[in-house]
Amino acid sequence: MPADNEVPPIVEMRGITIRFPGVLALDDVDFTLRPGEVHSLMGENGAGKSTLIKALTGVYAIDSGTIRVAGEQRTFHSASDAQEAGISTVYQEVNLCGNLTVAENVMLGHEPRKGGGIDWRATQREAARHMESLGLAIDPRSMLASHSIAIQQLVAIIRAMVLEAKVLILDEPTSSLDRGEVEQLFDVIRDLRSQGVAILFVSHFLDQVYEISDRITVLRNGALVGEHPVEELPRDALVTKMIGRELEDLATLEKSSHRAIDRTGAPVVRAEGLGRRGVLEPADLDVYEGEVVGIAGLLGSGRTELVRLLYGADRPDAGRLEVRGAPAKVHSPRHAIDHRIAFSSENRREEGVVADLTVAENIVLGMQARQGWMRKVPRKDQDAVVAEYIEALGVRPANPHALVGNLSGGNQQKVLLARWLATAPELLILDEPTRGIDVGAKADIQKKVSELSSQGLSVIFISSELEEVLRLAQRVAVMRDRRKIGELDSTQVDLDGLIDYIANAGEGSAA
Repeated sequence: MPADNEVPPIVEMRGITIRFPGVLALDDVDFTLRPGEVHSLMGENGAGKSTLIKALTGVYAIDSGTIRVAGEQRTFHSASDAQEAGISTVYQEVNLCGNLTVAENVMLGHEPRKGGGIDWRATQREAARHMESLGLAIDPRSMLASHSIAIQQLVAIIRAMVLEAKVLILDEPTSSLDRGEVEQLFDVIRDLRSQGVAILFVSHFLDQVYEISDRITVLRNGALVGEHPVEELPRDALVTKMIGRELEDLATLEKSSHRAIDRTGAPVVRAEGLGRRGVLEPADLDVYEGEVVGIAGLLGSGRTELVRLLYGADRPDAGRLEVRGAPAKVHSPRHAIDHRIAFSSENRREEGVVADLTVAENIVLGMQARQGWMRKVPRKDQDAVVAEYIEALGVRPANPHALVGNLSGGNQQKVLLARWLATAPELLILDEPTRGIDVGAKADIQKKVSELSSQGLSVIFISSELEEVLRLAQRVAVMRDRRKIGELDSTQVDLDGLIDYIANAGEGSAA
């Protein structure tokens, strides 16, 4: 149930201001969190959400303003200070010890003692009791690393309850979860809410925000836009508040998928029987000039495995590849670049942007790789290309010397897209390019993909958000259980039809 506004707040943040060199990260922001509520913090990447959370958890010192917890004014100098005040955080990337057991992670630092040492049996019993209280039925003696990310997040939440958290911050907890795992997490959140725990929820998934939240606070450009009961804030109004403008009607992008594609000649890329034993069953795929081919399927269906074989990131042991009608050997990413094939990985942190390099340096990497490391790209050419793509993609801040690691997720994704566009590819493979970024950045990237394809660039587009796939693609290749089960014309199938096709392996569905 939504928290009563008469209930005294557990957290009151008033006039919070934080400055970084050259940046006003938070400008006089207020935030209130009450016991027994789920309160979503919304805003575009770079709006100030993470900064506000880090101010509350002692990671960042505030320049001005006050923080009260349970009515007492507090100054947090570290995350441990916040934890002692009853504030715990569970991040998207779980910060636990995978090489320890579930019980050891749950009770770490709070193990029952006996005879001067740890009573391991009692530790396992206590862990099991806490796990049972939140409905987690797994062996407390099992290694944490043997469990899914969803289970690890639940273990992190249970650990927070061992620490008697009064405030639980969940920062993008569902970004790597499937629908069943999300429901399991939401059951735990509802249980904690009923026990009076105050929950601060951050997510880019609007459906989930509206499903689980009682109130929403919106930030934009480091400033407070407003706080609203969820039932009083329609989704379109939320999006407008987040981005400061009406979201461009995406129907124009849907119309682009209705463009006629000339498939009479040789495709830009054609794969026949491409596969790898134990990884992907042999699959066919072709992409024509100016065409967007979507790849849809559940996590683990083989979407990424297929495009990694196309790009040469992994070696196929079956099949053949043609580029512009001629046989091609693509045994490495270098070969792919030579054939003007670019690949933007779903794992942008480890396989994409280089956080310690600047925006300009990240963009130029692709150009330099294509030209060869012994032939330096002239500075004048570098500056011209960097300026062109910063403007074309709306990278913010528009500073080529900014470190990419300091940019929001959406702007990092734009830099990665700029890198590959700077290589002048004929086929651009985008694997989850909009995952974990805000709605405004999503719309910008979708618009750019549509624009590029209308100019003749061929695109393979993978997304877990099936609406995106249907909106952008002319054809959709459907994957299930690491094999391709069919193709659909996006103009002839709706979202329900695509979901049905995935669920039923194409049986009885019209292609």
